[in-house]
Amino acid sequence: MERLVERPPLTKRLKRFLRYVLIRSVLLCLQPLPLRWARGLGFLLGGWAYGLAGGERRKALKSLGVAFPEKSDAERQALARASFRHLGAAALEVACTGALDRGLEQLVAWPEEDRRVLETALARKKGVVFVSGHVGNWELLARRVARAGYPSQSIAKETTDPRLTVLVERFRARGGVRSIWRGQDGAARAMLRALRAGEILGLLIDQDTKVQSLFVPFFGELAATPRAAADLAVRTGAAVVTGFCHRVEGGYRLTMEEVPVPALEDREAAALELTRALSERIEAAIRRTPEQWVWMHQRWKTRPPADTQPVLAEAARAPAG
Repeated sequence: MERLVERPPLTKRLKRFLRYVLIRSVLLCLQPLPLRWARGLGFLLGGWAYGLAGGERRKALKSLGVAFPEKSDAERQALARASFRHLGAAALEVACTGALDRGLEQLVAWPEEDRRVLETALARKKGVVFVSGHVGNWELLARRVARAGYPSQSIAKETTDPRLTVLVERFRARGGVRSIWRGQDGAARAMLRALRAGEILGLLIDQDTKVQSLFVPFFGELAATPRAAADLAVRTGAAVVTGFCHRVEGGYRLTMEEVPVPALEDREAAALELTRALSERIEAAIRRTPEQWVWMHQRWKTRPPADTQPVLAEAARAPAG
């Protein structure tokens, strides 16, 4: 029997269509702009968004209150405003694909010592599970690595509008990054094939999403953290590298570090320990430039089951390793 697919209501379809038209129009308008103009406009629009988007502003301030209780209200407000401005600038930089690709190597510095980290991991021929977070400009991170000639695929979630998903896929593909859409048929097999072929498989694990997760500390509070990166590394023997693309004066800078996979017979224990270590690296990257993270994301919205909270809380207080 043919399965019926329920269509969204007409009003929702109309809103999605208008949003798609608006985004396509904005992208077309941004194409001829120099990168510095787009960046400046993004900073401006991000500042406006902080003032106008009250719900998102309150979410950001709430998250900052969890992460930095020692800071004053004024300090947290300044951080939240700077985060909105940074994200606006990053989004418009990415939208200028022509200018972006022409000057990508100059815009995103990749020091030799950090490049060697990735090359050493790839040399083992078991693939690399590359873990990052929504810090700095994660799209430029993937693009810089792929355009340097390293075979790369990234795990991503489809948008609610298939037309926007196609736009995202085309943008990444032009930069040499192939997408594996989470939840689609064959996604798990595609991840394993990429690692077996010795490729880089990129995952962002700093958000509370509807995927299999483990509770590990994040800024002193237990947070549901996607476990796929750790599970893949433990199962396949792939190397694990964390990398970030922080905004610095004049552009961006890549940093990379290999994270050892725990040598434990118990795969569940190994996955938990590795997920914790990866979350620690992401937190450290955010602390370096806290204005470059997505504080409006509700990172601690999922709570652990009541019967496991005391045990997990004790584990959260214990030192790593």
